[in-house]
Amino acid sequence: MPNRHVLDVAYGRAHADVIIDNGQLVNVITGEVYPAAIAIADGLIAKVGDVEAQRGPDTKIIDAAGRFMTPGLIDGHLHLECSKLSVTMFSDLVSRYGTTSVVSSLDQTLVVAGIEGVKAALAETIDGPMRIWWGAPAKAPYTVPETNVGHRFAIAEHQIAQTMPECVGIWETVQEMIEYGDEEVLGALDMAKHNRHQAFGCAPLSDARRIPGQAVAGIMLDHESYSPEEELEKLRNGISILIRESVGAPMLRDNIKLVTEMGAPTHRIGFVTDDVSASDVLGRGHLDYVIRLAVEQGVPAMDAIQMATVNTARMFRLDHLIGCIAPGRYADIIFTDSLENFRAQTVITGGRVVAHDNKSLVTPAPPQRPAIMSNTFAGLAKVDPERIKVTAQGTKALVQTIVLSKDVVFHRPGEQVTLDVIDGIVQPSIEKDTIMVAVAERYGKTDHLPVAFIKGFGLKTGAIATSNAPDDNNIVVAGTNATDMAAAINAVAAQDGGLVVVKDGTVIASLPLPVCGIVADLTAEQMEAAEKVMDEAARTELGSTLDSPFTQLMFLLITSIPEWAITDLGLIDCVNFVVTPPVISSTID
Repeated sequence: MPNRHVLDVAYGRAHADVIIDNGQLVNVITGEVYPAAIAIADGLIAKVGDVEAQRGPDTKIIDAAGRFMTPGLIDGHLHLECSKLSVTMFSDLVSRYGTTSVVSSLDQTLVVAGIEGVKAALAETIDGPMRIWWGAPAKAPYTVPETNVGHRFAIAEHQIAQTMPECVGIWETVQEMIEYGDEEVLGALDMAKHNRHQAFGCAPLSDARRIPGQAVAGIMLDHESYSPEEELEKLRNGISILIRESVGAPMLRDNIKLVTEMGAPTHRIGFVTDDVSASDVLGRGHLDYVIRLAVEQGVPAMDAIQMATVNTARMFRLDHLIGCIAPGRYADIIFTDSLENFRAQTVITGGRVVAHDNKSLVTPAPPQRPAIMSNTFAGLAKVDPERIKVTAQGTKALVQTIVLSKDVVFHRPGEQVTLDVIDGIVQPSIEKDTIMVAVAERYGKTDHLPVAFIKGFGLKTGAIATSNAPDDNNIVVAGTNATDMAAAINAVAAQDGGLVVVKDGTVIASLPLPVCGIVADLTAEQMEAAEKVMDEAARTELGSTLDSPFTQLMFLLITSIPEWAITDLGLIDCVNFVVTPPVISSTID
């Protein structure tokens, strides 16, 4: 139903609340740039072009000063909670750089606090500088085999979720769930078809054998491609592409070859960041940086801007609301001095100026949240160091390790390592950079605390732990000894979630994340400073050789990342999706 006041303003029967004058309109629908004014009423665009009839004595005038006017940017796939910032604080951060809409499942909040937690998180965006469009997870947790969480999300929950006005489709439909016939996921897809919702895929390292099945199941877009060849195969099968670019997954330079070398048309290609931190965004920007990088790689500026706006809006069937500067859409607008060197000089959300030169003009105010989003570790009993061990017979054990990839966190190969066995316990080896990793199930559904081995952290002593660990947000800990690892788990639970660094049994650095145990109401600058303290403590006090040890740690529970992971079920072979004992064999010298 049209807004009657906006309709009157469109016809010149009423005056606009706001008019933007003296700007160059970047029309992402037609690919044109031309002078135009914009009339805004009730936060919506009423008219673009000649707006003299809409100008009244009380109309607020915003002077674009000759700058280009583009739509607000849209991130098509974002796990917002990975930033460790609450919705309020994350919105404040990315809106400074021109991101006015994101598509997210709020899945980390969901598995801790259920649909009521998601509703509370969505409510934080009301009248805020950034909008969240919610993708209901195909199933949560996403882990295969399925892990333990506070709130499971499946068919019964879909009956609620798919009727919510914020729901735009079915999110993160992992390809194995389709290929191997997960009836709950297939049922959710059937329900989505009935409700006219689209399905969004998660099919990394897919190929010509598997991709047609994704298309048959109704997958309309995918953000998980590891090469332009994989992207092209998906496009040929009718699946739109969202190219990912973040510090942890710097994939655009290679994957944009789909356009610059393979010649694919851009109208079914968009951009995502997937996972970002406060320091990432403050250091280089958000989607504005992705636009600049695409242009640097040879993409015409108009095409790059379209991929960050109207293309993504069309993929999610949101282009009647966002993605372009046209009547009836939200007045989410960016002023920029250059299309090629794209930087948000002024950001307008819903007709209100919210940021200027990457600085917020509105102080973020966290809301009062429901009790379900706090005190979320009551189910975890205190962990004794005696529980953290891997046993084997003999004096030597051949173990399967997880190996960290320093360049791309979304790839974890494995390696077999021979370790000493003393009194029946397999010993970690600092010399071989092979330490222990464990996961403590925090919700009280089980007493699971599996232990395995990992290479790549470079720790010489101590332990690090975090509860901000998708896909289930159980506590993951890596360390050189059981005493410090147990102390780290207990410290995370005691502070109601977050990050800790432990040395010689003492917590030497901590970052509390009290909202669902995964995020905090810190400003981006405060979070950046805290992240630096945590990573620096892991490096200088414990000897880690990684730039950001906690970034690597938090993703270890994700089973959709090849080739190895660890969850509260144990060491996971992410190719065959089975729990695997860490000890392959043992011998006696």
